[in-house]
Amino acid sequence: IWWLDPELTYGNAKPFVFTQGHSVCNRSFFPCFDTPAVKCTYSATVKAPAGIQVLMSATQSTYLEEEGVYQFYMEYPVPAYLVALVAGDLTHADIGPRSRVWAEPCLLPTAISKLSGMVERWLTAAESLYGPYIWGRYDIVFLPPSFPIVAMENPCLTFIISSILESDEFLIIDVIHEVAHSWFGNAVTNATWEEMWLSEGLATYAQRRITTETYVGAAFTCLETAFRLDALHRQMKLLGEDNPVSKLQVKLEPGVNPSNLMNLFTYEKGYCFVYYLSQLCGDPRHFDSFLRAYIEKYKFTSVVAQDLLDSFLNFFPELKEQCVESKAGLEFERWLNATGPPLAEPDLSQGSSLTRPVEVLFKLWTTEPLDSVAAASSVDLTKWRTFQTVLFLDRLLDGSPLPHEVIKKLSECYSSQLDSMNAEIRIRWLQIVVRNDYYPDLYKVRRFLENQMSRMYTIPLYEDLCTGTLKSFALEIFYQTQNQLHPNLRKTIQQILSQGLNPLPAIDTTAVTTDTPAMVLEDKVSEATNGAISLRDVNVSA
Repeated sequence: IWWLDPELTYGNAKPFVFTQGHSVCNRSFFPCFDTPAVKCTYSATVKAPAGIQVLMSATQSTYLEEEGVYQFYMEYPVPAYLVALVAGDLTHADIGPRSRVWAEPCLLPTAISKLSGMVERWLTAAESLYGPYIWGRYDIVFLPPSFPIVAMENPCLTFIISSILESDEFLIIDVIHEVAHSWFGNAVTNATWEEMWLSEGLATYAQRRITTETYVGAAFTCLETAFRLDALHRQMKLLGEDNPVSKLQVKLEPGVNPSNLMNLFTYEKGYCFVYYLSQLCGDPRHFDSFLRAYIEKYKFTSVVAQDLLDSFLNFFPELKEQCVESKAGLEFERWLNATGPPLAEPDLSQGSSLTRPVEVLFKLWTTEPLDSVAAASSVDLTKWRTFQTVLFLDRLLDGSPLPHEVIKKLSECYSSQLDSMNAEIRIRWLQIVVRNDYYPDLYKVRRFLENQMSRMYTIPLYEDLCTGTLKSFALEIFYQTQNQLHPNLRKTIQQILSQGLNPLPAIDTTAVTTDTPAMVLEDKVSEATNGAISLRDVNVSA
């Protein structure tokens, strides 16, 4: 349960509270069997002060104004982690016949402009693929930047961090992913956290089918997939191909929080397996029919991987006769229990019109000698899609540190363009600045961190600052901004800053100047190891 003072909201007017149950946190909210294997209906009575709007992940709700009492009822069985509550200064607007967006008043116009009419389009497409939407309403609430993940698929009421509103393509993909969870994860749930891919891999597959049907076709879907698979291979390089967390059926040791298993293997390796199954059918529409039957058979229950695979082979008896589950090198059991990369990845050639320009530009900047600056500088990144730009910047990040002349020319060509772009793009450029110790643009890092309160846009930069030579600069910014951060985030950053050292000393920030990126504070934090894993590489949304 996250309690926020007004200062930690966008409006700074009223306190705010929200819950986050995934994976095993709702045991601190109410007594429950906190396992995805157990589902039940629930009802709740909530009393709140006047002027505070209360919402829950429920199919029915009433409000007794004279008593200040809300009553909620979820008529369908759900696992404990999908019970959710939010309360604060929230207003709403209808954005479709069965969808409403909730947000703080200052954010509502933006939320309306981004999503009006879109959610119904995505729901309709999903229904055509996987059967009726069974939850009644699909509402969305935008939460303050303290929300610890990007989005959460609470039934009837998706939670999304407000910070993502400025990144249109990420917002679209995140909402469609949560829409897909209405079928995969909420209606049919993994019975154990050791097989989280049954929710996340299937939801990612469904998300990409919906995106292809409703957005801009296969090219954009292939671009987004290429971006995610790049991130998967980056994570694999960091963790090692033999790391047991890269299995789809990962072993959950006693005392380990299942949330620690939330990684890109759950999503992208799971997606690759589901995509492989769809390819065995020859036509994705045949696989859609199977998934529709799978949902109808298992809705409101929890399943294990064998339930899915047995249903698949029974639905396609010709594949069962061919013993596709035992095909050499691609055995189902190997997909589930082998460490390392996916056994097969999708053909993304339909996205070449969008991915090829990224590859060409990256090669221009990383091929020695650097004699193609004129050609590279002629590329206008403002004309690119967000996923193209972040794919390009991620690859530059992977190659950092870059030669000084390269980073200098990159800044001259693109820095002013990137300044006006969304936070998903800007944070990557700023990470390049930090990893390359490029001091002329360091003031932009300060400015960014002074205006960010979310985990997703602060932790990666602080980790990079503390891995390199800029730890005192990080300390300086932290002591100036810590009061605007949620205590949980503040604690995480303190741990990064003081890695391997005694607790951070109190520092008189009144003596710190703010108009220069120079190192003002004494370097009190020893260098982190170069092998530190950035949360940019390992954190994902639910």
